[in-house]
Amino acid sequence: MITGAADDDPSGIATYSQAGAQFGFNMLWTMVLTYPLMTAVQLVSAQIGRVTGCGLAKNLGEVLPKPLVMGLVALLFLANTINIGADLAAMGDATHIAIGGFTHLYTIGFALLSLTLQLFIPYHRYANYLKWLTLVLLAYVAVIFTVEINWGDVAKGLVWPTFPLTTDSFTVIVAVLGTTISPYLFFWQSSQEVEELDKDPRAKALAKAPAQAPRELARIRLDTLAGMAVSNIVAMAIMISTAATLHLSGKTHIATAADAAEALRPVAGNFAFALFCLGIVGTGLLAVPVLAGSAAYAFGESQGWKCGLENKPWEAVGFYSVIAIATLLGIGIELANFDPIRALFWSAVINGFVAVPIMAAMMYVASRRDQMKRFTVSGGTLILGWAATAIMAAAALCMIIF
Repeated sequence: MITGAADDDPSGIATYSQAGAQFGFNMLWTMVLTYPLMTAVQLVSAQIGRVTGCGLAKNLGEVLPKPLVMGLVALLFLANTINIGADLAAMGDATHIAIGGFTHLYTIGFALLSLTLQLFIPYHRYANYLKWLTLVLLAYVAVIFTVEINWGDVAKGLVWPTFPLTTDSFTVIVAVLGTTISPYLFFWQSSQEVEELDKDPRAKALAKAPAQAPRELARIRLDTLAGMAVSNIVAMAIMISTAATLHLSGKTHIATAADAAEALRPVAGNFAFALFCLGIVGTGLLAVPVLAGSAAYAFGESQGWKCGLENKPWEAVGFYSVIAIATLLGIGIELANFDPIRALFWSAVINGFVAVPIMAAMMYVASRRDQMKRFTVSGGTLILGWAATAIMAAAALCMIIF
């Protein structure tokens, strides 16, 4: 659930808002496509962590040359850091336009709050805060009920969209795919399964305790199906609300999530605007630790460091150093006033290229009996996982062509 909610971070909100503002309801079909694909990939990453008792980076190191793994981890760190900067900027902007004050101070405050929680709050308590924070996503569902919507057009956009096959439309499709199926989500979900093992002395890796498999695999399946459904429903709600308001009023260009909130106010009212701002800040607080944490897990596991949010900072210095560096560099990116759209574009480009080899290696690991024992991934999940890999490869190719 946390993974799915973190997928709707402020940069994702900006992408979905742009899709709705520019193309109306005609990009809703992308959510129908991405739900089974992202669910399969997240199921695979979770199952790898729960079966082997090790995070994704360590498992990838078993099948890929170490220099390649380190290269992928470095690119993941770069993409995540850019994303953190963009998310922090959106949170600061949203707070500024809602209540006034200094944008940079809000940005720094949110970053330090997130970093403090990760450093000094034990994981089992921190995870509970994150789980409750997912409720902020309901703000975007609530926006739908504050604006007038033609549900016939919504249904058409889901199953029979009409849009020109242009560079702009391909760019938006690639951006939606890139922000919805992102490498940092793979590492986070796999590592959180390991965290759950570490905090429960009765729990064991399924490779060593196969009797626990029926209950745990059923839990993973339910949790992932629900979490990815919430992620996609919220993305659809953002597209629908911006299509029904901004697109119809001719506001077709959205630079940031905060721009979407500001543009929404005159056409949808103050209540919808307030809900949109609340969602930006809430999802940012949820996503920043996931972005920083996934980079730390990937880097630490690839180096054989002690990793885990349940550890004290002095017990896992390298792991927490990566979290701190990623967050502080994110602040630096925001304070440097980089163009947020260009930053997010390059983050999407990096994620698009990083995702393909990581997903291919994941599917290979999930099929290996020597690593997964009797719990190799097969059937529909395996087919959808490879389909997602192929589609992300096509998306990466589109980035080069267009």
